[in-house]
Amino acid sequence: MVSQKVVIKNPTGLHLRPAGILCKEAMQFKSLITFRFRESTANAKSVLSVLGACVKSGDEIEFFCEGEDEKEALDSLVHAVENGLGE
Repeated sequence: MVSQKVVIKNPTGLHLRPAGILCKEAMQFKSLITFRFRESTANAKSVLSVLGACVKSGDEIEFFCEGEDEKEALDSLVHAVENGLGE
């Protein structure tokens, strides 16, 4: 398992459009991909789970990837978040 913390940079946080982009990115990989925010853990492959985490701009989340392509998945998701998830 690999993990990394990243700060949400887009000004509106993880609302519907960036949450969808995050999920689409995560679904390209076979690994189990979750993230932790405060006390909750969300499934990065579920839009409802991502939206339910209520992540705002400037919040720090930690991705956890476990599986055969875990390193590639983590790199891809961190890169997507750092680039603003399409915003």
